[in-house]
Amino acid sequence: MIEKPDNDNNTAEPMIFIIIGKGYESDGSEGVDLHVMLRAADDDSAVREALNALAEEGFIEADLDQIGLLTDVPEEEPHASAYQGALEGEVSIIRFN
Repeated sequence: MIEKPDNDNNTAEPMIFIIIGKGYESDGSEGVDLHVMLRAADDDSAVREALNALAEEGFIEADLDQIGLLTDVPEEEPHASAYQGALEGEVSIIRFN
């Protein structure tokens, strides 16, 4: 009998994802480069939550290019504040103009 499940998502620390992509606020508009940071149980949940947050911010479409787990706390802004927000359960969206 297995006493402890073998699950990659079974960590003591919260999993903070960063999703890199481009968001579009209107048809035919030039996209805005984005980083989305959030806490989620798995990558599917992270993508779903990121898309919902982007829609709430007025983006009608998004191309998500990369997703990854942050293993270290970012030291530079705006990522340091976004990481702290993600730890507190917020979805942090960083826009690059």
